[in-house]
Amino acid sequence: MVTANKSKIINDPLHGFLALPSALIYDVIQHPYFQRLRRIRQLGLSEWVYPGATHTRFHHALGALNLTIQAVETLQRKGIEITDEEKEGVSLAILLHDIGHGPYSHTLEHTLIHGVQHEEISLQIMQRMNVEFEGKLSLAIEIFKGTYTIKPFLGQLVSGQLDMDRLDYLLRDSFYTGVSEGIVGADRIIHMLNVSEGNLVVEEKGIYSVEKFLVARRLMYWQVYLHKTVIASDAMLISILQRARQLAMAGSTLGTYHPLMHFLFKEVNASNFDHEALDLFLALDDIDIMSSLKQWQFHEDKILSVLCGRMLNRQLPKIKIGLEPITDEMFTLVTQQAANVFGISEALAAEFFIKKGILENHAYKTEGGGIRILRKNGSIQDVAEASDNYNLAALKETVTKYYMIYWEK
Repeated sequence: MVTANKSKIINDPLHGFLALPSALIYDVIQHPYFQRLRRIRQLGLSEWVYPGATHTRFHHALGALNLTIQAVETLQRKGIEITDEEKEGVSLAILLHDIGHGPYSHTLEHTLIHGVQHEEISLQIMQRMNVEFEGKLSLAIEIFKGTYTIKPFLGQLVSGQLDMDRLDYLLRDSFYTGVSEGIVGADRIIHMLNVSEGNLVVEEKGIYSVEKFLVARRLMYWQVYLHKTVIASDAMLISILQRARQLAMAGSTLGTYHPLMHFLFKEVNASNFDHEALDLFLALDDIDIMSSLKQWQFHEDKILSVLCGRMLNRQLPKIKIGLEPITDEMFTLVTQQAANVFGISEALAAEFFIKKGILENHAYKTEGGGIRILRKNGSIQDVAEASDNYNLAALKETVTKYYMIYWEK
């Protein structure tokens, strides 16, 4: 029998070559659950706006792993004790941090399964894999959950206000969308990392790079993640799945593909998200959703067929975004307009074609420790207090905007 060579090198267009640090990490990457991430878009429907944004969760997970390895090696060079087991554990934690994402990532996060965050699903998948790998993921799970209290900084590398997840997705999303505002000095930030009293800190020399990181995150939210056309596209896809579920509950035929049908013919939530549901969830990816839309564009139900046809041909609704809430009068007016355009009742127009909601942009939160700056005198300060940039404190405030999605023709 030929033994596989597990000392692989992966070429990442952002971070360069990634040498897999252990055979276990190679085996985890090769696992079908992780390979599924190749078929999950990182940015959902953002390619409807930025044609290059077709990168996947698979890309991002490997990139975050690359940065985490660099961060660990930086801390080790500075005399921070991190064992080989801990290095492998934090590497596995960051590698699997997004494994619970479903089709189109955040877009359908609460549409297929209600009230269950992707982090919770990630944990369930990791626990299932841990049984298969005979307990070798136990430390990774502790670090992922933030319960590895011996060295809290390891968990903060995976999940925090300045973690390797955020560093990678800002750079990666900027690269693939072409939005330069997301470019941050990841190398500089990583080389300025240190540990104080068990917590991850940034040395004072790196404060300007951290400021740039926070500003970049705010700008990327408005220009990419909360782009008005992305919001409109997301709402349209959600309406399609909601209508499909409504038809399924009424006994309509939607197709023969069982995994997706499971989430349409019943409402799956935290109380009934069992092992069977997890199995079926793990069989779903972007391909299933898009192939369903291609089929449903010919469905006898007018609402479903119109929405699917328009989505496939990028005939998207309009969207109005402002600082003031949408008035009832405005909502009624556009509802009547949509009812006339599509020849349906105002009630159906309001349910599936007109949407209103709130957009929130919070670039920085101090809860959970925030971003700690290690002063030259050894004291620790929050970055908003340590910075001489007066605008930085404003980034702690949540900016709220209101939107309404409507149709003109």
